[in-house]
Amino acid sequence: MRLGLATVVCFFSFVWLSECAPPTCYSRALGLSKEVMALLDKIHTYHRTKTCALIFPTIFLDVHNSCVTTKLRDFLYVVLNHPDQQCRERPRIVLLKRKIQNLYSIITRICYRDLVFFTDDCEAIDTGHTRPHYAEDRLQLLQEDR
Repeated sequence: MRLGLATVVCFFSFVWLSECAPPTCYSRALGLSKEVMALLDKIHTYHRTKTCALIFPTIFLDVHNSCVTTKLRDFLYVVLNHPDQQCRERPRIVLLKRKIQNLYSIITRICYRDLVFFTDDCEAIDTGHTRPHYAEDRLQLLQEDR
């Protein structure tokens, strides 16, 4: 009985340890961008921060887009220089500022040259709509069909 219990405990400890892999630059940037988007959604819907969020530009973060660094820098400037002092001191706005600063530093400093950008569609970060990106072989097929 004790051997079976020890085996089960040992098995679950290995399962737990296998899920504790350290985050890579990509996974951390991707996870943090999702956290920022979720926090922005909360700020836009929460009654105490809804008025503060009116001056924030619309942003759809995509770490695969090369324009994300400039858009993050511009968005961070707006958050840091909010015209209302009370909005700057709200806990959710402060948390948003910290998360955006962390994401910006991860993308520009820590993971510099580690992230691969698949697109440079700056309009997609503003609107959330991406245009289709065709590889060379697909583009050649489209040209032959015409």
